[in-house]
Amino acid sequence: MNDSGSFFSRWTHQHLPTKWWQVALIGLFGLLATGVVILTLIALILTPTLPSLEDLSGAQLKVPMRVYTADGELIAEFGEEKRIPVRIGEVPEMLINAVLAAEDRSFFYHHGVDFAGILRAGLHNLRTQSTSQGASTITMQVARNFFLSPEKTYTRKIKEVLLAFKIERELSKQQILELYFNKIFLGHRSYGFAAAAQIYYGKTLPLLNLPEMAMLAGLPKAPSRDNPLTNPENAYERRNTILKLMLNNGFIDEAAYSEAIETPLAAAKHTLKSDTAAPYVAELVRQYMIQTYDEKTYAGGFHVYTTLNSKYQQAAVKALRTGLLEYDRRHGYRGPAGHVSIKSEPDKERLDDVLKDYRVIGYLLPGIVFKVEKDKVHVYTQDGAIVETEWGGLSWARRYVDENTLGPAPKQATDILKAGDIIYLEAIEDPQQLKDIGLWRLAQIPDVAGALVSLRPDDGAVLALTGGFDFSHSSFNRATQAERQPGSSIKPFIFSAALDKGFTAASTVSGAPIVMDGGDSPEEEWRPEDYNRKFYGPTRLRKALAQSLNLVAVRLLRAIGVTYTVKHMERFGFDPAKIPRNLSLALGTVSATPMQMVSAFAVFANGGYRVTPYFIARVEDANHTILEQARPAVVCRECETSAVDMSSNTAQWSSKPATAPPANLAGGQDQPAYAPRVLSVETSFLMASMMQEVIRAGTGRGALVLGRKDLAGKTGTTNDYRDAWFSGFNSEVVTTAWIGFDQPLSLGRAETGGRTALPVWIDFMRTALEGIPEKPLTPPETMVRITINSETGKPTTPDDPQAMEEFFVEGTETPQSLPGLDGETTTETMPEKVPENIRERLF
Repeated sequence: MNDSGSFFSRWTHQHLPTKWWQVALIGLFGLLATGVVILTLIALILTPTLPSLEDLSGAQLKVPMRVYTADGELIAEFGEEKRIPVRIGEVPEMLINAVLAAEDRSFFYHHGVDFAGILRAGLHNLRTQSTSQGASTITMQVARNFFLSPEKTYTRKIKEVLLAFKIERELSKQQILELYFNKIFLGHRSYGFAAAAQIYYGKTLPLLNLPEMAMLAGLPKAPSRDNPLTNPENAYERRNTILKLMLNNGFIDEAAYSEAIETPLAAAKHTLKSDTAAPYVAELVRQYMIQTYDEKTYAGGFHVYTTLNSKYQQAAVKALRTGLLEYDRRHGYRGPAGHVSIKSEPDKERLDDVLKDYRVIGYLLPGIVFKVEKDKVHVYTQDGAIVETEWGGLSWARRYVDENTLGPAPKQATDILKAGDIIYLEAIEDPQQLKDIGLWRLAQIPDVAGALVSLRPDDGAVLALTGGFDFSHSSFNRATQAERQPGSSIKPFIFSAALDKGFTAASTVSGAPIVMDGGDSPEEEWRPEDYNRKFYGPTRLRKALAQSLNLVAVRLLRAIGVTYTVKHMERFGFDPAKIPRNLSLALGTVSATPMQMVSAFAVFANGGYRVTPYFIARVEDANHTILEQARPAVVCRECETSAVDMSSNTAQWSSKPATAPPANLAGGQDQPAYAPRVLSVETSFLMASMMQEVIRAGTGRGALVLGRKDLAGKTGTTNDYRDAWFSGFNSEVVTTAWIGFDQPLSLGRAETGGRTALPVWIDFMRTALEGIPEKPLTPPETMVRITINSETGKPTTPDDPQAMEEFFVEGTETPQSLPGLDGETTTETMPEKVPENIRERLF
């Protein structure tokens, strides 16, 4: 027993280490071996849970949806993440160097993991008993951003390491860098360096200078703490740290470094500016995309091309804003937007602080008056400039009392403004106005609202649409949502119903006074009047439409019947539920939106076909593969039948991928849809001709300023001047303009469609008609031209002093029986002279 013990002692003494350092070395080796075994086991357990990299190189980034005009101008961008994908070859080498210096200087030498950095971070975390510090390489950050949660735990870190190895095995270094430059979060909703360059500097990557690149390269570590907009001091320090690292790594020389660290930050919030202002259409697109693509809308990188013409759209926005401001000036100045106490010399820092609560609205620039002289004021504007507004830009500002009353004309600037007033200024661009007004004009945000919408008559494509003065001020889209009474704009539809029922443009109808009995309550008597409160004898329909005579329209409606007229109006797309079943219909008591009105007038513009408005031409995915292509019903005059189709039509869509332009009338895989004819070619021609008379000699003659003979249209004014309309067209463009208050109120005396809405239409059409040759209205072969007496409407000889020519459908040029205007069928005869102020009861 003792011998055995002695043998064991001798063996251990001879073979096992006896010195302390040997024991320590063996223990350390054992710990390392144990660690390797444990890590191997962990790797074996976690590796099957790692996500697949199958599609990583072509990973779908969360790219915002972008909306364009038909000619490719950017309208809007929608997305939770601001991102502009770039190829690594498009990234400047200096920016790559800045990122490598800041994040991973050994990127091109390691295989996904920087072990020295991990050891350094691990020792720091052990000392501090935290998990606050990491040593992530660019590859590890790509792994985390694409696949893992951002939580800082050891389990996630191990997964990150394993995934980094996997990424390095399957992707090239250039592919990894490209993913990083597009994916990393850099603050203020910007993801990727191209988006950050736009947000902070309003530049593309190639235009960045060295200090700007260093600033962006410093953001990945702490995009909030080191943000140049929210923490400029931290950002300045971090930027200079990156520049020092670039110097130490040989990416820049001493001269470049010295110059760069002295450069101010110069960062400011930049939003992606649209090329064309069409926010109301952009919102319509957004709503459609949400309904169709749900959560993919904001991250799928969709490209949506609308039907808008960028030139038309810009003209529409400008025309409506100009018209609303002109109306506003006619009705006086309601006073400054606010007031702040001010010293004789402006404290710019304080004024900037006050003005930050005000926004540019509809091109109107906020500013603070700091000095008032007799005939001008000095204003500090929101963009930091000091400008003068001269008397020509102030003299309009009589005090607003109510819609019909103004205060006395101001005699000097102090009658209008005082120092400290917060006001809005309108920049003057027109050369002639510059002479009379100066560079700036006092303005105010209009209380009145409006809309303008323009269509292509042959297929219903929306060429321009604006639903208000400024979308950011009011997102309510009056073009599509505001149901208002169209007033006399409804008359063409009543007159066309009469033509279809046998009346002619030469038929005469009395314009004598009408009193509709109120039964036992005389107060409820209905006494329709004409605008000028005059009474007329028998009046030809052409003249009655041109002069917008209400009393003629009421009698005409009674003669052809309300029920018949409602059915007739349904052909134009009017909602029968919104049409009154009484004679007030003749005065336009229908409810309709500007979009419905312009769609209805398109029937007259295109020769009698009903088209459905549409605003999306096509939808493409992030790779520009076409997902949806508009297939509108189009006018085809060569392939129509003679019958009038009472049915409606809708724009059709193809959801299958398309690689070619949409099928057209010349052929194609998909058969095009044809718009149905809802009005005969003869009635369409006569109505267009009669509405040309509205412009030649009627309530729309202000449009003569355009110098064209192919324009037609109709004014509209509702009771108490609550709404002002003008709808007009030629064969290429049909446009409706509306002005009124959101909560129906009087616009004021004399604010008719011809005065208030027509100028907006004119300003827009002046641009829309540029380059479009005049196209005379051509009568169909079934029409004849007859000489008639302008007073009686009866055929006459050319030597008659009151002779004029009129169009008739062949066979209707001779007097014939018409529906009775007093309840019975009568034959047209020479009318008797109607005494003035005759009282006629019409039941």
